[in-house]
Amino acid sequence: MSFLRKTRTVLEMIKFEHSIFALPFALTGGLLAVRGSGLPWSVLGVKFIWIVVAMIAARSAAMAFNRLVDAEIDARNPRTSTRAIPAGLVSKPFTVGFIAFWSLVLFLAAARLNPLCLKLAPIALIILFAYSYTKRFTSFSHFVLGLTLGIAPAAAWIAIRGSLDPVILLLTAAVSFWTAGFDIIYSCQDFHFDSDEGLFSIPRVLGIRKALLIARLLHVAMVLALLWLVQLLGLGPLSLAGIAVVAGLLIYEHSIVKPYDLSRVNAAFFTVNGIVSVLFFLFWAADVFWQGGAGLRG
Repeated sequence: MSFLRKTRTVLEMIKFEHSIFALPFALTGGLLAVRGSGLPWSVLGVKFIWIVVAMIAARSAAMAFNRLVDAEIDARNPRTSTRAIPAGLVSKPFTVGFIAFWSLVLFLAAARLNPLCLKLAPIALIILFAYSYTKRFTSFSHFVLGLTLGIAPAAAWIAIRGSLDPVILLLTAAVSFWTAGFDIIYSCQDFHFDSDEGLFSIPRVLGIRKALLIARLLHVAMVLALLWLVQLLGLGPLSLAGIAVVAGLLIYEHSIVKPYDLSRVNAAFFTVNGIVSVLFFLFWAADVFWQGGAGLRG
């Protein structure tokens, strides 16, 4: 297999394009930490580069680990049997090396950010790797996945400030609710497979109709957490407009997925949620800069 083809296969294996889900929220957390920090842009620019590197590294290692751990399950599931490892396109030893490489990159990025980031990097990896086992024993696996994305904005805040302010945990909660909600929708596709395999998920335990209701409630909780965060941080109308856009997109997402018709789950999962994260970041970033960076120095 040529280098370019191998690279393309690996990027497909880890769904590299789905970095768009968590990265905008991490960048938002970083920008919120910038307000009042007094740090010059010469320093902030370097920090944001390392935040992006850390995010890509963490996600790449976590996704590859998930594919490795789930290889046998994926091989038995018609929906996932064509993934790289079950299909024999990528070997398990290569995947182990891939995980080790990106884990080292994460530690390097964390070390370049600040001492607290480096101390927390192993904990972050443990959380990311642990998720891959959860569907074997708990229906709360969706919430663990939510946490893996939810810690991104808090991690970015720590990268900028060198400490954690509890207020940013509201954004962690919002992202966790959002992720758990759309993962429940996505897992509805595997209702029959999970039942046959004895795997745990909310759709399998409660049924698809009730699972979709829980997903709606989680997305309502996301919006409420964001509204609370706006109030606590004194953000402006652009942030509120961003929340309104996110709420509208989530309403649309739920309107196209029905208990009796899951044919548009992929559109809801990939397209709508990708747009949610990008537009959220653009509106909230615009709000931060509209307020003059609230203490930024050039």
